[in-house]
Amino acid sequence: MQMHQRTGFLFIILPLAVGCEPSPKEPTLQEVRSIAAKYRDVNVAKAEGYTTDNKCVTAEKLGQPAALGTMGLHYVRRDMLGLPPKPSPPGSGRVSGTGTHTDFRQPAMLVYEPQPDGSLELVAVENLVFAAAWHEGKKDAPKFHGRTWPLLKDDPRTKVDEAHGWEPHYEQHLWVFRDNPNGVYSPFSPNATCKFHKPPPSAEKPQIDSQHVM
Repeated sequence: MQMHQRTGFLFIILPLAVGCEPSPKEPTLQEVRSIAAKYRDVNVAKAEGYTTDNKCVTAEKLGQPAALGTMGLHYVRRDMLGLPPKPSPPGSGRVSGTGTHTDFRQPAMLVYEPQPDGSLELVAVENLVFAAAWHEGKKDAPKFHGRTWPLLKDDPRTKVDEAHGWEPHYEQHLWVFRDNPNGVYSPFSPNATCKFHKPPPSAEKPQIDSQHVM
């Protein structure tokens, strides 16, 4: 197990645990991989309503140790996150939503790695729920295969915004399309890169609120 802490924000990175079995209602990692395989073609994701802010996220950009690696470029379903169809104007405060979707058979977020030829390779999937909405009907934090999802909540005593402009939320990554030395559940991987990311022309408006979606 590896632990990384910076300005009060703690990441606990675990490899895929042996004997960590899904509940009867949860898909296996192989099932998640098989179901989400269609999104290897990003045009399929776009056709189903996934949009992106065109920002490739790294640990360093989020104030974390660069050695943790890269998260990638996110395509998200705003409806699954409980966000309005269009982002709020800058200066509108923290991003808040009503999303409580946790089913990895239909992930709310797809994570891609930009390739040298300009294409995108699917490396991970993710779900995110807002803590306030989640706890309206549930006492315990969301779990997957017996593991509690990480909670991101800003600590006003630190310079880093641990929630990255969002209201407190739980999030869970699954690196089911790329080997990750940090573990299949880690937000970052040293085996991914944003090196080949080319942001769109400035005239093209982003489709996601705030700095990024994790």
